[in-house]
Formats: sequence, structure tokens, C-alpha cells
Amino acid sequence: MFDVIDFLESAGQDAQWRQADTEARAAALTGEGIPPAWRAAMLAGDAQGLQGLLGQPVFCCLINPAKPGEEQEECDGNCKEGDDQDADKDESENVDKGDD
Repeated sequence: MFDVIDFLESAGQDAQWRQADTEARAAALTGEGIPPAWRAAMLAGDAQGLQGLLGQPVFCCLINPAKPGEEQEECDGNCKEGDDQDADKDESENVDKGDD
């Protein structure tokens, strides 16, 4: 596996690989002794397949921006659903009573 990582590192640092055709890349991978499954994933540009071969778990990130004019709730990561709304209501009640 380290041969694969080393190859990817060296190829990423060499600008000629960006313009190289598939045959040249295949010959280089074969010359380095990269296993067929790895070669196929690299030549196909299959990032998910390569991640699977490297044993990396799937990573998913979702960003859900607020709609224009919509106030965002704040949470420090330890609150449960609805806790933010309760905290906001408590703060507004304290302000109405004159408490700070």
C-alpha cells in the first residue's frame, strides 16, 4: 500500500503527469508494481474506489445555509433538538422581566 501512496505523492508533485495520456500512466503504474485493482481505480479517476482500497471510511459533509432573513439558532453541540428554542424563550422572558 505504501508503494501506492508513494506513487500518488510523486505523481502529484510532477506536472508532466497532469498532461500524460492513459497509456503512459498505465505503464508507470505497472512499472511500480501497483496491483491491478489499484491501477484500475487510479486510471479511471475513481476517487471513492481508491478510498475504499486505502481503507478510508466514507466522509460526508452537509452544509445547510440559512434562508435570507431567517435567524439562525446557536448550539454549542451539546444541545438536543428544541433546546435552542427553549433557551431563546427563557432569554426573552428574562429581558421582559428586566433580568440580565
